[in-house]
Amino acid sequence: MEFISAEAKYVLQFINQTNRSVFLTGKAGTGKTTLLKEIIQTTHKNCVVVAPTGIAALNAGGVTIHSMFQLPFGGFIPDNNVDVQFTDSVKFESKDTLRRHFRMSALKKAVIQNMELLIIDEVSMLRSDLLDAIEFMLQSVRKKKLPFGGVQVLFIGDLLQLPPVIRDEEWRTLRKYYKGKFFFHSHAILQNPPLYIELSKIFRQTDESFIDILNNLRNNKITQSNVTFLNQFVKPNFDLKENKGYITLTTHNNKADTINVQSLADLEGNSRRYKARIVDDFPDKIFPLEEYLELKIGAQVMFIKNDLSFDKNYFNGKMGVIHSLSDDEIRVHFPEENKTIEVERYEWQNIRYFVNPMTKEIEEEVLGTFTHYPVKLAWAITVHKSQGLTFDKAALDVSQVFLPGQAYVALSRLRSLNGLILLSPLQMNGISNDDDVMEYANNKASTEILHNYLQQDTKNYIHNYLRNSFNWLELAQEWCNHKFSYLDSDTSAKSKHSNWAAKQMDFCENLIDPASKFMSQLDKLFRDETVDFNFINERIQAAYNYFYDKLDTLVYEILYKIEEVKRIKLVKQFYEELLVLEDLQVNAILRLMKAKKLIEIVIDDKTISKQNLNSDEIKSYKTRKIERVFEDYKRNNASLIEDKENLSLYEPKKKKSEKTPKKPTAQITYELWVEKNSIAEIATIRKLTEATILTHFTKLIQDKAVTINEILPEDKIEELQKLFYGYKEESLTPLKEQVGDAFSWEELRMFKASLNV
Repeated sequence: MEFISAEAKYVLQFINQTNRSVFLTGKAGTGKTTLLKEIIQTTHKNCVVVAPTGIAALNAGGVTIHSMFQLPFGGFIPDNNVDVQFTDSVKFESKDTLRRHFRMSALKKAVIQNMELLIIDEVSMLRSDLLDAIEFMLQSVRKKKLPFGGVQVLFIGDLLQLPPVIRDEEWRTLRKYYKGKFFFHSHAILQNPPLYIELSKIFRQTDESFIDILNNLRNNKITQSNVTFLNQFVKPNFDLKENKGYITLTTHNNKADTINVQSLADLEGNSRRYKARIVDDFPDKIFPLEEYLELKIGAQVMFIKNDLSFDKNYFNGKMGVIHSLSDDEIRVHFPEENKTIEVERYEWQNIRYFVNPMTKEIEEEVLGTFTHYPVKLAWAITVHKSQGLTFDKAALDVSQVFLPGQAYVALSRLRSLNGLILLSPLQMNGISNDDDVMEYANNKASTEILHNYLQQDTKNYIHNYLRNSFNWLELAQEWCNHKFSYLDSDTSAKSKHSNWAAKQMDFCENLIDPASKFMSQLDKLFRDETVDFNFINERIQAAYNYFYDKLDTLVYEILYKIEEVKRIKLVKQFYEELLVLEDLQVNAILRLMKAKKLIEIVIDDKTISKQNLNSDEIKSYKTRKIERVFEDYKRNNASLIEDKENLSLYEPKKKKSEKTPKKPTAQITYELWVEKNSIAEIATIRKLTEATILTHFTKLIQDKAVTINEILPEDKIEELQKLFYGYKEESLTPLKEQVGDAFSWEELRMFKASLNV
């Protein structure tokens, strides 16, 4: 990780080798978002990312808190049988009333039960009562009274930025239960405080005097000399039209919108409108941009995403000017670099989580996509919407600061003081931060505390991970419940399998006693002051060799029974009971395989991470087992086998598997292409338009992964060769105007890319 700092390293270690919850914070520009991406990519744990709002969830690559946990909008009272006065505008839930919202689909329930790590981004906006509702929900569905139902939680955010919103009429009731509105005021946090880790190295600014002022502003220690120094940059009559490249940061939406609309209207020439490409389920409330983007040549714009390509032409917040526009081409000029680039559309995904039935890992399913040019008008923006952006030049209109910390947020967007203009003098009043937040900041853990906690927590994590890998009481109980679900008087199709169920129950129960003795042995070994991991490794290997074949036999039995039952009519409930058993049984053996891998990693002094803790053997275990079961079933029942897919009465129709969204988007398209999918099929699978898929092929042609001959017929290629002969323009607009509808924009771009290979 290129930016790794001591604190960031600690966060990664606490996430991957302990079960301790962490609050990750840091000043603006310290790399919280970059670290979040690194955690998601490297953690070996089943991870879910949520955020308080749709836009925040989209930016974090997750889902909203309310949709993930099926929580209604309104306040939560952390008590039972509460008599609350409701009004038309205020609604509350108690524990009793909230329970009715916990009836959920099997897909959602499986995600919650398999969850190991919950990441809550933009936690500054998370209300204390909502966090308690999350914990109550997790404890209820997971049937565990542990903090957050036994799930590790990573809270990420800067509490000095966006605060939670609680209306006065809500607070009149909630203040009886809470001392404050922030997430750290929740009962869940007061009872089990997370480890407070702050990223301190600032990557956005390098000017020490500017950093000192920002720190003082952040910590309510702003001095009169700081204010006097900043007010040197006051230029109330600064002409923004004459001084290109400055963006105005203001406190109110209507002011920013008015500036942008008027500035666009003041430009000569006609405007063009560009519509987002929206495929399948992508609600308008989480649109990252307006559906229609209106631009003119000369318009000042900024990018709202980082350039994902190798060229890295722009970053989140980089300013530019519209150089040229046509139906399907936007070119932006960067005056200071004297460079012009074509803007490519960016893809946003609306996802939901599901548990992969083969690996039992939580994965993402794309529900819909929103593809648009990642630029917006940038004469003005609100302080609120500027969070996460970096500007070289900004004019700050903060005379009407209306929330604690807004002056800090506005100033911290800038790389340096060289690009600062204040449109009015900064006042000492109105820029202080919330006292509760400042007091909570005293909980920051020292390096010594982090070191000591990490050592002890890592030891505990390894101990509990290994121990729980041999704890099959829940599995044995499920086999017992299944066995006793057969009634003596029952004459249904299920009753014919009673003896099989009794045999498997006995087989499973016979594992409990030796497993319990081994867990006791592990407890004793970990009680020693100096843990002998080499000896523990020997014991784990021996236990693995003893138990693996037995668990493997049970997996085979349950999969074979499912193969048999799914061909029998009128036994859907029986089939679903078997799936519950199968889930627990496969989880048990995968966990055992990972335990063996974990202790090997510890012995080899390797990092505990997704890359090191997984293996092809673990990933393909269930797939290989199903293939063997099917072959055996086919051999034993040759006369009954016709088509495996069509004879499955209860399994849902299988969709083409979603490719992991962590890879570059063009790479995902390429893998589907290699699997012999057509362009139309790839577009359907990926929930993108065919035009968007063809832009991926432009990149693939540039990278020499595919050739133009694989995409276009020979006659078209010959015509394009004639068209491009002697063509020197960077822009394709003149050529497109010449050919009309004979060639699409995508065909022209792909052929142009092939000329540079």
